[in-house]
Amino acid sequence: MLVRDAMTTEVVTVPADTALQEAVGRMLREGVGSALVTRDGSPAGIVTESDALKAGYLSERPFTEIPVAKAASGSLVTTAPDATVRKAVREMRENGVKKLPVVEDFEIVGVLTMTDVVREQEELIDEAVRLEEGRQGWSADGKAWDPDGI
Repeated sequence: MLVRDAMTTEVVTVPADTALQEAVGRMLREGVGSALVTRDGSPAGIVTESDALKAGYLSERPFTEIPVAKAASGSLVTTAPDATVRKAVREMRENGVKKLPVVEDFEIVGVLTMTDVVREQEELIDEAVRLEEGRQGWSADGKAWDPDGI
């Protein structure tokens, strides 16, 4: 399976000079757990729910006073839409991240999260079960057959 088949294409972005309060508000409104941080329109980092909590706790300052760039992880690990999900998960594990921005031709086209990977895994398991059930008692045209009578 390719990353493009599992990724989320709705990506929330925020400029690096945005207050953390605004970034968290956008994440909550959009129902996502992260926002890509941009500088001059280019990806410069990613801020997650955990990053926001840590920044608020450690700085002891209100979110309105914390620039999102201070809370975001600076090193951005990315993947390509044509990479395999297996390779992307390996990248996540090796880099200790749960979200990978997906970049094609220097443009952000999506984000792959561990939630996306788990969702796709569940669908693959469901499909395998349906296929196995079909193999054990039903013909392709939907008529019942007796596998012991062959």
